[in-house]
Amino acid sequence: MTSMRTKVVLLALNNAPVVLFAAVLATFGTLSPQFFTGQNLLNVSVQASSNAVVAIGMTFVLLTAGVDLSVGAIMFIAAAIAGKMVLAGSSFPLAIAAMLGVGAAGGAVNALLVTRLGVIPFVVTLATLYVGRGFALWITQTRAMNLPESFLQLGAVKLAGVPLPIAVFVVVLVLAQVTLTHTPFGRQIYAVGADLESARKAGLNTRRILFCVYLISGICAALGGMIALAQIGAVSPKFGENREFTAIAAAVLGGTSLFGGRGQVFPGTVVGALLVQSVENGLVMLNADPYLYPLITSAIIFLAVLLDSARSGMLTRMGRRKIRIDEAL
Repeated sequence: MTSMRTKVVLLALNNAPVVLFAAVLATFGTLSPQFFTGQNLLNVSVQASSNAVVAIGMTFVLLTAGVDLSVGAIMFIAAAIAGKMVLAGSSFPLAIAAMLGVGAAGGAVNALLVTRLGVIPFVVTLATLYVGRGFALWITQTRAMNLPESFLQLGAVKLAGVPLPIAVFVVVLVLAQVTLTHTPFGRQIYAVGADLESARKAGLNTRRILFCVYLISGICAALGGMIALAQIGAVSPKFGENREFTAIAAAVLGGTSLFGGRGQVFPGTVVGALLVQSVENGLVMLNADPYLYPLITSAIIFLAVLLDSARSGMLTRMGRRKIRIDEAL
């Protein structure tokens, strides 16, 4: 009976992100009849696409028990350079390529500092966060850059009837999901996050794996910046600010463990990103006090962390019981 109860509780904890998302949708749908309209749900999806792409890259890093606090700074640098290029007459494809190059370079710098110098990811990415934002402010001279109207129209482009931001997000999602669930590299990421030393002893090239996840995070940050830039059409001094926390929140809300080794981009991180955006959208539709936005979002994140801790504790206890049973046999 106890075993059955434990399995039921564990099942509920494992599906907590989906249940929480459904509860949020039901709440706002009840309070605001306009919330469930097709246009509003489409708006939520489009608005969440940038954060979702960045959060997918963050998920790769969190799965290795690391963290990347520099994603917002990478977004800012990439957008600032692309903005300067567009205003100087460069083509859009060239500016977008430059953004991706900045993302890859930022991810590579983080990866080298983590893998070669052995500095903990939190310290490394916190430092590159401040350095990156300072560099971007120097590039823009702390002035907003308004891009041509034609660049802003990129955000309204549709591919086979699908808005460009959602299309980019879906492509990134499919690639990430296939990588994590159907490739040896994906399994190696989970192994490194579960136990770095054991993975190293098993013969895995942990340096290469860690390098790749930070590279992926940097590229996803640049892609997220590209989507946001196409939607906003301007680069302000606050561009990308606090995006690192939004990305972490989306991943954690989706069930990715901060301790590594457990999590998934679908439905996990995707649900988390949509949950964060749905809360913000619902509060706007209810005309709630803007000061309540961070309080309500942080309360939901805190609940997700509590659920993750409860799930981790239960799995640990179950593992210990199995060990004792095996030893007795």
